[in-house]
Amino acid sequence: MIRVGIYNENVHEKLDENVAMVYPEGIHGQLAAFLGAEEDMEIVRCYTLETINDITEEELTGIDVMLWWGHMAHHKVEDEAVQKVKNAVLMGMGLIVLHSGHHSKIFRSLMGTTCNLTWREDGDFERVWVVNPAHPITRGIGRFFYLPEVETYGEPFAIPEPDEVVFIGGYEGGEVFRSGCTFHRENGRIFYFQPGHETFPIYYDPNVQTVIKNAVRWANPVFRSQALDCPHVEKPGKD
Repeated sequence: MIRVGIYNENVHEKLDENVAMVYPEGIHGQLAAFLGAEEDMEIVRCYTLETINDITEEELTGIDVMLWWGHMAHHKVEDEAVQKVKNAVLMGMGLIVLHSGHHSKIFRSLMGTTCNLTWREDGDFERVWVVNPAHPITRGIGRFFYLPEVETYGEPFAIPEPDEVVFIGGYEGGEVFRSGCTFHRENGRIFYFQPGHETFPIYYDPNVQTVIKNAVRWANPVFRSQALDCPHVEKPGKD
């Protein structure tokens, strides 16, 4: 079983009745619903802004892959909690950063850049094009999939060169965006996936769900170290 943790700040859902109508159980609740229905996945815990700052290293050792959605309250996630999550990723925990999580402290820290982009909220359509059809995250997806209403993200996207660009989004207004990118940081695998604005029902879309499920399986740790250290070792013998 892949042990999945989910962070969603859960602020929009409380402040905006339109968001609450789209995601009555919160964005985290919708993510947990379709991921938890998979036979090889177990939802360990959903964190919100009310609980993320109390996360412990012990809890993180019990999570194989963490999903991260944030927007209004990135600054309210304490640096100590961010460092714990970052250390877990470096030791091997997978991380999937969704939509406006591009500006989260954890993603910016792991990328080492501002992660800035251009954006507008006009409800444009998006075609998400598969540019790496051999990648396991694209399994079950055709040449592209269509989202009728999204928040438009556009280049330049101030991230380091991805290990792989898996998806490119094309929008009604002509913008393009690297909508799905992978990174490795020490032992951890990271996937950034752009679709997922809070006022649009994007996490109900079957293709979006397929991508996220595939990403969880891809990010599942291959190796997980027990500590971040630089040990002195003895010279190996000939035997």
